[in-house]
Amino acid sequence: MSLGKTIKKIREQKGMLQKQVAAELNIGTTNYNKLENGNREPSVKELQQLATLFDLTVDQVLNFEDDMPKEVSLENKTEMEQFKLIQQLEEEDKQTVMKIINTMLTKAKFKDFFNKNIATL
Repeated sequence: MSLGKTIKKIREQKGMLQKQVAAELNIGTTNYNKLENGNREPSVKELQQLATLFDLTVDQVLNFEDDMPKEVSLENKTEMEQFKLIQQLEEEDKQTVMKIINTMLTKAKFKDFFNKNIATL
């Protein structure tokens, strides 16, 4: 499925009109229509705006299938994209991820501290 058709499908599933999305992107309805029809590609900024508007990540928009996005992986994502994906988790899952990260960071700091102090003995 083309990106334009994917964007149209998501927009329709969200119950939005083309003119609403065009206004959010700050482009004319004709330009937006060209985007959905595949006559022009969205800019990176527009793609980011669409993802925010649709409450999805850019990755989820690009890999959208049927009613659900494809499996999303943190591999090969920027730190900002990774953080946005984590922020979409349910609160309990988000807290669990943050506890794991905090534990790993604390272990790394203790290991670094230990290695520096042992080296001075």
